[in-house]
Amino acid sequence: MTETTTAVEELLAAVRAGACEKVPGLLAGLDADARKAALPKLSELRKEVRGWNWERWNEQREVRRALRVAGAGCHTGPAAATAWIGARDLSDWGESTVDGVLRVLADRESAWLANVAQRLAERPSVAEDEYRLVHTLVVRSGCPVPTTEAYLRGWSRTLTNGRLLDRLREDPQTPVLVPYVLALTETPDRLTWSAGPEDPGHWPTALKALAEEGLLERTALVDGCVSRLLRGGRPRDLRFPLALLRLLGTTDEERRSRVPDWLGMAADAPSPVAAYAQEVLAELALGGGLAVRELAEMSGAVLFRSEKKLVRAQLTLLGKALRRDPGAAAELLPVVTDAFGHEDTTVQERALALVGRHLKDVADEQVREELAGAAELLSPVHRTAAAELFGLAAPADDLPYVEVLPPVPERRPVAPAAGTVAELMEDLVSVERRPFEAPEEFERALDGLVRHAHRDPEALRAAVREAFAGAYWLESGSHLGDGSRGVTDVLAALVGTTRVTRPDACPRPSCAHEALTWAVQARVREVAWQLAQAKPPVPFLLAAPTHHTAAVDPLVLVERLREYRDSGAEPLPLDLAQALLRVRKADPSASRAAAEAAALGTRAGERLAAWLTADASLAPGVRLMPRGRDERSKQWWLADRLVLAVRERRVIREEFPQAFRWLGAEPAESLNGCGYYHWSGLRPLWPGVLPDDRETLAAWLLPTLAGGAEWEERGAAWGLTALAEGDGPVGPAVHLALAVGLGCRHVEDRLTAVDALLVLASRGELDPSLLAARLAVFVADGTVKPNRLADAARTAAATGAYATVRAVLLGLLPSVLAAPKPVHGAGELLAVAAECVERSGGSGEVPGLAELAARRGTTQLVTQARRLAVALGRRTGRTVSEAA
Repeated sequence: MTETTTAVEELLAAVRAGACEKVPGLLAGLDADARKAALPKLSELRKEVRGWNWERWNEQREVRRALRVAGAGCHTGPAAATAWIGARDLSDWGESTVDGVLRVLADRESAWLANVAQRLAERPSVAEDEYRLVHTLVVRSGCPVPTTEAYLRGWSRTLTNGRLLDRLREDPQTPVLVPYVLALTETPDRLTWSAGPEDPGHWPTALKALAEEGLLERTALVDGCVSRLLRGGRPRDLRFPLALLRLLGTTDEERRSRVPDWLGMAADAPSPVAAYAQEVLAELALGGGLAVRELAEMSGAVLFRSEKKLVRAQLTLLGKALRRDPGAAAELLPVVTDAFGHEDTTVQERALALVGRHLKDVADEQVREELAGAAELLSPVHRTAAAELFGLAAPADDLPYVEVLPPVPERRPVAPAAGTVAELMEDLVSVERRPFEAPEEFERALDGLVRHAHRDPEALRAAVREAFAGAYWLESGSHLGDGSRGVTDVLAALVGTTRVTRPDACPRPSCAHEALTWAVQARVREVAWQLAQAKPPVPFLLAAPTHHTAAVDPLVLVERLREYRDSGAEPLPLDLAQALLRVRKADPSASRAAAEAAALGTRAGERLAAWLTADASLAPGVRLMPRGRDERSKQWWLADRLVLAVRERRVIREEFPQAFRWLGAEPAESLNGCGYYHWSGLRPLWPGVLPDDRETLAAWLLPTLAGGAEWEERGAAWGLTALAEGDGPVGPAVHLALAVGLGCRHVEDRLTAVDALLVLASRGELDPSLLAARLAVFVADGTVKPNRLADAARTAAATGAYATVRAVLLGLLPSVLAAPKPVHGAGELLAVAAECVERSGGSGEVPGLAELAARRGTTQLVTQARRLAVALGRRTGRTVSEAA
């Protein structure tokens, strides 16, 4: 054995032993040829280590560290060295190998190091997490400072550890990198973490100081801040440039030269940025630096925004501008009328008053007609005043009101399963990439697999192996086959690379999440179990949906059972159970389907006939426990306060598989034992378990909906669409779920709840008094915040459903007004209720309203109470004082 071979073997032995600290010394004794000879063996070892299981994780980590250092020293090409150093499988997400890599690269030429440094700067996992490695290579090589996003993030992270100003001042990279940091789309976290300008780690304060010292160019900083703010983005990412711009300040020339920029920010930027731009433009306008045309353009954009603070500030600015220059009334007042359509009636009132004060300064009749025409945008409460101002006829109060509700959603048919293997492969590739995001595609692919496996299983297996070549689940023993991975489990079973868990191996669920998840998993396992056989015994799935809601047409199910009978196939237990839960009992053809099913002469046909004619609901009783005293209480969170009382159902106990026994095999109470911490990727498929029984589905979805809403997650209201569009009766559980959705934090979730409310109303299934009662409980215990509920109610009313929203709010308000302490946000609820009564009519008394309206003061609560009392009194002929 030659000396070189011995040295290489010693290196490999050290690497295999995980002795990372010995590698640089061993490499120092190897020449270029020896290092080249070591590379293939290092690559083989790297491949071997990838296959080690988790039991050798600690050993694997140490060997990978040594491999990284050894490979970095053996590679002679910069591209190959970069690929090796930056490989994810060799990184331990720390700096444990940085010193070793730097040691083995110490003898390389500057140009080589510069090439590697620039390449590594493009790799986020290295440049950000191992910034010191890249920075040292940059210093050694003398190459230009990289300006990649990852390098910028790594740089900012290393500096924000105390003494920020001193470290920025001492770092020669600061003048180069600061402008690029300002331009980042996503601001690094460290630049937004601060207690304020006095904090020694406050970046804006430090950069301002460097600008005053002349180390940074102030004009460049201002330009960078303005440019970044103009590009927009999340408020979090704009916080840093806005704070820096405020600290730097702007000169008169800078303000005047950037008028288009300020106008753009005022129109479209997030509220904090728009408020700053508004301040700058207001200062220009009052100082004579803003033309009337530009003020009109600014006002039109700001008055269109929803933020009341910005709108009120703009009306104040317009009032000041009109007092300074009455001749601008003809150009500015038409813009003021944009506020006539604002959701807040107090804003409308201010805008109308502003027009009234300066209408005398408008001589142009065409402009006056335009102003009068805009009065139609006003809420009914202000139309009488507008009619007097513009000399119009008083608005009629006896016009019939017409409720506008969306059309009832039509059921969309689901496309049939793929007719050819090639089409099926396209479906499977799409579903395998996003397994549970599209329930329709999932069901179509599952049915297609069964159909083609029944026809020609070998051809299907060959097509799967070709279409998914390289997939991890094609390796034997790589998959558990418990159904949690959906179609992937089925494919692995089909090609024989997994051990499928028996479909009937389903323990009793401990919570609502497990109940729904295990039902879906069991059905997937049943299909996988069948496809693992030489030839599956069933030609297709009985439960394959015919409608987008996952429902099955009753006549179609009868025909499927007839084909089963004629072919001698026996239904799969879980598949038949799921088909029964999906069949539409309310379909006009249900009676005919029941008769035809009974005539089939099969047990499955008898079960379908009995199921279609049965009236009993599977819905459990839903009880809400009182809220605990504080967050440490077991009953503080809504998900923990829900009690589901499952009733015993004989048909479930005797005829349904274990995976569906939670629906009523035996009486049970409170299956929500896990709170909200039990998450499942199969969640989008849950509604497909019970598409024909919304009340039952709502009860089992409630813990998840409640937990998502209370934890203020995005997408918390995801299940409401299925509840609104599904079949079956609507009762307390559906209304409880809807109440939770209307109080969600995020606007998109409240919009989902509003859509569900409107669909239920259009189908004649909404009970306003029941919904109001549920909301009253949630508002009282703080689960639903009134301002969020008011926003949802306002959105629903604006679609034309004023009477529907009115009925809900008038049922809710008595409990809100009777609260021991004033409810924060109650004024907004009163405002929406008043708007609905003014537009849709309505009469009667709201307990506590007259007393509130009779109070002194001009708070929103009192003002809107008076407004609602007047609107209701107009219908009953009583005045506010009479009601009090």
